Amino acid sequence: MTEGAELGGLFVSALTSATVLPGASEVVLVAVLAGGATSDAAAIAVATAGNTLGSIGNWALGRFFAGFRDRRWFPVPKDKFDRYVAAHRRWGVGVLLLSWAPIIGDPLTIISGVLRTPLWLFVPLVAAAKLARYLAVAGVVNLL
Repeated sequence: MTEGAELGGLFVSALTSATVLPGASEVVLVAVLAGGATSDAAAIAVATAGNTLGSIGNWALGRFFAGFRDRRWFPVPKDKFDRYVAAHRRWGVGVLLLSWAPIIGDPLTIISGVLRTPLWLFVPLVAAAKLARYLAVAGVVNLL
């Protein structure tokens, strides 16, 4: 597989992993790194960019579709919505540093949109969290 194809697949996987769509970006990153066709830095940058862009999509969903949060299709269940809002209000935008975490990360990015966190603040915090996760994954791969 070519470097471009690997990085393209990694980008798509990272983007969908940050949304309500299924994805396994860490697994794809490990495969790309193990394949050795591209540099670690390029793979980490592409994964971070894709995952951050997916989170911006979540922010937009929260920002522009919050009026539909009582609908079954809204990605944050009604019973958890208030809990996430309370956490965001209690901890402030710093809670976005947990946006890398499975299960809670995506709802936190959606709630940030609902609460109208400015994108100029949202993007660097989320990108830093995503970058830290992918650096950790790459570090483990390089140890093996």
